[in-house]
Amino acid sequence: MDIIFAIGMPGGWEWIIIGLIVVIFFGANKIPEIFRGFGKGIREFKDASREIKKEIEKESGSEEDKK
Repeated sequence: MDIIFAIGMPGGWEWIIIGLIVVIFFGANKIPEIFRGFGKGIREFKDASREIKKEIEKESGSEEDKK
C-alpha cells in the first residue's frame, strides 16, 4: 500500500500514454471486447458478494431464532 503513495497516481498525460499503448498492443477493435469482459467480471463479483451476504444474513437470522 505504501508503494502506491510513494510512486503517486498517474496524472493526465500518463493516462493518455497508457491508453495509446493499449491501443497499439490490442488494437481498436479489441478494446470494447476487453471492457465488456471486464464489466461481466465485475457484475459476477457483485452478484456473488450479494449472494454471500444473503447467506450470512440468513444464517445469522436462523441462529437468533434458536435462542
